[in-house]
Amino acid sequence: MLASSGVFLQSSDAGFVLGREIAGEAELLTLAVDPALQRQGNGRALLAGFEAEATKRGATDAFLEVADNNTAACALYRAAGYTESGRRPAYYRPPTGPKTAAIIMRKRLI
Repeated sequence: MLASSGVFLQSSDAGFVLGREIAGEAELLTLAVDPALQRQGNGRALLAGFEAEATKRGATDAFLEVADNNTAACALYRAAGYTESGRRPAYYRPPTGPKTAAIIMRKRLI
């Protein structure tokens, strides 16, 4: 994926974020923080790094999707200024348990 056009990686000792910028829009593909280092501001720092790199690459808007039952991630994105712009019902289909909706969130970067 890193070899794909517009894809970039931001990383730290705590985790990483993978993003893509195309035609003025940035998509947050993945944000991961070591479970032992969560709830210490590392996700917020990685998200800020994603936004800074996306802006540097010419993005004016960012978007992402997150499972609606991922309360920690939803809270992180909302605190950073992302707002819900849509939903995909039953988008995530785990091997066991109920299907989960995806929340699409957006943020104006500049």
